[in-house]
Amino acid sequence: MAHVSLPHDAKAGPTKPEVRAVLLRKLDLGPTDHFAEVGSCTGAVTIEAARRAGRVTALERNAERIETTRKNLAANEVTGNVDLREAEAPEGLPDDADTLFIGGSRNYEAVLDKAVETGVDRIVMNVSRLEVAGAATEAFRERDLLADVVQFQVSRGYELAGATSFNADNPVYMLVGGTGAVAADGGPR
Repeated sequence: MAHVSLPHDAKAGPTKPEVRAVLLRKLDLGPTDHFAEVGSCTGAVTIEAARRAGRVTALERNAERIETTRKNLAANEVTGNVDLREAEAPEGLPDDADTLFIGGSRNYEAVLDKAVETGVDRIVMNVSRLEVAGAATEAFRERDLLADVVQFQVSRGYELAGATSFNADNPVYMLVGGTGAVAADGGPR
C-alpha cells in the first residue's frame, strides 16, 4: 500500500491507515470500478481508492472539508479520475457506482436505499458508535445487503519508562455487503 500524505487537516481526522487497509480489501477495487464515497473529509480514502479504481466520485457536504480533500489529492499527485462533489448523500451519488464507502452515519438509510435502487455491488460502512453500528446492521439486513460485520481496534505503541506501552484508538465497526453479496472474507459468495 503506497503512503498517503495528509498535510491538510479537516479537524475530523482521517480514516486510520490500518482501517483503510481492511476497507480496501473488502471493497476489492479494480481498474474498471466506479467507487463512490460518502464523506471524503481529509481525502485519505479518496486517495487510496483513486489509486485502484477506474473512477472515483467523492461526496462531502462541508465546503472546508471538500477543499481539504482537494488539497490532499494534489499533495499525493492524484488527478484525473476523481469527481469531487460538494453535496449531500444520497442526492449527490452517481447512479452507476460499483462500490460504495459510507464514512459517516448521516442519512445512511437513504444512502443504502439509493445503493439498492442503483445496484451497488459492494458496500462498506465504517461506524465508531455502538448504537449506530447496531442500527446500521439492522438497516443492512432489512435491505438484504449484509454479508459481514467486523469489529476491530488498533493500538499504537509508545515509549513508557524505557519500555513499550500502547494507546488504543476507538474501535471501528465495519459493515460489509452489497447487492452483489460478498462473503465474510471480502470475496464474492
